[in-house]
Amino acid sequence: MDLLLSITIGFIVVGFIVLASMKKGMESKLAFITANTEDEESSTKAKSIIWWIVSATAWGIVSMILIVWSFHDHFG
Repeated sequence: MDLLLSITIGFIVVGFIVLASMKKGMESKLAFITANTEDEESSTKAKSIIWWIVSATAWGIVSMILIVWSFHDHFG
């Protein structure tokens, strides 16, 4: 197995584990926000949820790029 494929698989697996482990915390923050809409702390928790979504999207895009690059390098 070449280095690029190993990096791709490792990036995807580690990223998935991190996102899955943070999911429960994000759900509890969302529940807090929906219960306390006027609270100052809700704004901070909302920002952390937004950054979690942005980072998950970035992880997905980078994963797709690495997969395409891996296949292009392997079969091209």
